[in-house]
Amino acid sequence: MWLNKAQRVLVIGVGKNHSQRFEETHPNLAEKFSLILNVAILLWWVRKKHVHGINYINHPSRFSFVKEERGICYPDNSAVTMTPTVSFSVFAIALLIVGTSANEEQVLGIFGYGGKNGPDHWGELSSKYSSCSNGKWQSPVDIVKDKVVRNKNMKPLIRDYGPANATLVNNGFNIAINFGGHLGVLVADGKNFTFKHMHWHSPSEHQIDGHRFPVEMHMVHEADDGSFAVVSTLYRYGDPDPLLSKIKGNLDELAKEKCAEHEEAHIPLGYFNTRWLMRKTRKYYRYYGSLTTPPCTEKIMWNILGKVRSISKDQIEALKKPLVSNCKENSRPVRPLNGRLIELYDELGGKQV
Repeated sequence: MWLNKAQRVLVIGVGKNHSQRFEETHPNLAEKFSLILNVAILLWWVRKKHVHGINYINHPSRFSFVKEERGICYPDNSAVTMTPTVSFSVFAIALLIVGTSANEEQVLGIFGYGGKNGPDHWGELSSKYSSCSNGKWQSPVDIVKDKVVRNKNMKPLIRDYGPANATLVNNGFNIAINFGGHLGVLVADGKNFTFKHMHWHSPSEHQIDGHRFPVEMHMVHEADDGSFAVVSTLYRYGDPDPLLSKIKGNLDELAKEKCAEHEEAHIPLGYFNTRWLMRKTRKYYRYYGSLTTPPCTEKIMWNILGKVRSISKDQIEALKKPLVSNCKENSRPVRPLNGRLIELYDELGGKQV
C-alpha cells in the first residue's frame, strides 16, 4: 500500500534565453522591501501548496512548481508571478533556502522491488524511510488462523460509496484507480474514513497460514485527523474479476502509455460506479500496521476481508504489463508481528476463514 506522502525534492529548470544576464544592483529601501516581500510570498506558497521544487522556466518573472509523489516528480498547476526586477533575486534566495534544506536531509530515492532499491534497502534510500528498517509495527504480516482472537465487540465494516470521476494510473510500481471528489466513507470502529483510491499488488502482500495469494487489492481511506484505514481483498485464480473486466480496455491502453522515471501515465475512466464494492462483510481480520511502501508509516488500521475473490490469469498479466521491470512482482515480504494482536470479526461465530 502507498500514500501520497511528501518528501523534499528540488527540481530547477533553465530558461530558454541562455544569454539572459542579471546584473548586480544596489536596491534602494523600497526595492529591498519588495525583495523581502516576494521571498516571503514564494516561500509561503511553497509551504501552502506542499510543493517540493521550484521551476524557473521560460518566464523570468513567473515561478511554477514541482510536486513529488512516491518518488515521481510532476508539474503542479500553480505559479507565482513577480516583477522582473526582483524575480531572479527571489529565485536565488529561494535556491539557497531550499537547497540548504535539501542538503540537510537525504534526498528521496525511488524505491523498487528488486536489487539496490528493493524492500531490504528501502530504509537506506531516504531518511524519511527509516520506519521501513526500524519500525516495529510494519506490514504486511502472515495471519496464522490458530493465533487470531475473535473479538465479540468488533462491528461489521460499513461502506457507503457512490459514483465519482475516476482515473486509472500507472505510477511505475503499481496500478491504481484514483477518485475525484467525495466518493464515500468507510465506518470502522465508530470512525469515518473517506475513500481515496484503490490499487493492486501481485502476488499478495498479506498471507494466511503462510499461503500467498496471486493478487491483493488495497482500498485506502483517510479520516479527517489524518489517520488511515485500509480494506484489503485477497484473490485466488478462477473466474475473471468483474471490476477488472470492466476496465480491461483501459488497462490495455495504459500499457501503451509512456511512464518514465519521473512521470505517471493516466487514463480517464469517467463516471465510475463503486457500489458493487459495498458487499456485506461477514468476516475480516484487523490489526495495526504500516504502509507497505515507503515511507512505511505506522498506525495504519488494516482490515483484511475473509472472503477471497477470484481473478483470471489474463487479468493478472494486464495488471503487470504496464509496470516497470523490477516492479512486476510488487509485494513486500511479510514482517514480524512483534507481539501485535490480530483480531477476527465473524458474524457467524466461527473462527476459520
